[in-house]
Amino acid sequence: MYLTPRHERILELAKIEERVLVEDLASRFNVTPQTIRKDLNDLCEQQLLKRIHGGAELPSGVANLEYEERRQIAAPEKSAIGRAAAALIPNESSLFINIGTTTEAVSEALLDHVGLMAITNNINVANRLRVYRKFEVVMAGGVVRAADGGIVGETAVDFIRQFKVDHAVIGTSAIDHDGALLDFDIREVKVAQAIIENARNVILVADSTKFERTAPVRIAHLSQVNTFVTDICASDTIRRICVDNDVRLIEAGAA
Repeated sequence: MYLTPRHERILELAKIEERVLVEDLASRFNVTPQTIRKDLNDLCEQQLLKRIHGGAELPSGVANLEYEERRQIAAPEKSAIGRAAAALIPNESSLFINIGTTTEAVSEALLDHVGLMAITNNINVANRLRVYRKFEVVMAGGVVRAADGGIVGETAVDFIRQFKVDHAVIGTSAIDHDGALLDFDIREVKVAQAIIENARNVILVADSTKFERTAPVRIAHLSQVNTFVTDICASDTIRRICVDNDVRLIEAGAA
């Protein structure tokens, strides 16, 4: 099975958003709608996507499986990162927690805290924290992404902008060699940007596999966060960016 780079990017987007539309893809890749329709037909012939009116979607059940598989990637490292990040957040504080398997690991490590006000656009985080009376959980409104329980869109952005919190825990799909933090879904990126803008202290959590990935949409730059928690940072360039911009780098290792 041969996939072109554009086919691979389309599949990545479909796995995150569950469906992709011809006009959106044509604009994103700067090609004609006819070219995108051929791409989608090729992917559907290989049973990687299923055609719908105006685009294509993942075959039934694939999206949730993909998210569960992502949970297992570098799972011990994510647990260690979660504990290290949670240790930075004091009791009786307010915080944002956004979408991602690593941010979910942070929420799990917060369960021994008390008096937290947690504002999130991640249904999985809200479900984990809501059963504990010692937490106040505030849920963003907006479009629920079936693939991972993330809430995205302008409604979520407007909701986030009503707050100014002590801490924000954010993730990213990829970290470029120049320090750019990248993701696939422009709707999710806008929420993440609003979170960064409305937190006094921003904690980026990302395992070292994110240095090996790329994504098309820019969230922010590493210099815009206060602390970067990862398992290990093998990049001298990233280390230099942290030093030059007073970003605290914490290497948590693995569990």
